[in-house]
Amino acid sequence: MTNLPQETAAATEDNVSPRTSAALRAAMDRLLAGQPLRTDGRLIKTNLWKEAGVSRATMNRATVVMAEWDSRVIAAGGLSAREARVTHELEEVRRQLATQIRECTDLKRQLDAAATAIAALHHDNTLLRQAHAQHGSLTDLSQYRSEH
Repeated sequence: MTNLPQETAAATEDNVSPRTSAALRAAMDRLLAGQPLRTDGRLIKTNLWKEAGVSRATMNRATVVMAEWDSRVIAAGGLSAREARVTHELEEVRRQLATQIRECTDLKRQLDAAATAIAALHHDNTLLRQAHAQHGSLTDLSQYRSEH
């Protein structure tokens, strides 16, 4: 075996330099924490190499880091902290929307019932006016209202 410099020996262990491994791990930590600097924060490999500032090929050579990435993404459920927060907020908004839809449905039922009652009263009032017109006279009640 030849005598390789320390950095070269470390680089051959994971096929990338320690500096590249550190950049990929820092990018991984930022993405998983929901604090990306250069990407939209989704937990995808494209964002990892862009966030680390390395090429896709370099990232793919870092097999140990990539195995760590895969296990951490699986442990995170495939969602960054920001994505998990947004997903939670979306679920909450959906629950609120469902509540509002139920309330609107109830109010529509009440409105329909009120409209039906008003129509029935209007019909009764019309019949009473017709019956009164045939058999009696109407009295203006406004004079009595102002006195009392």
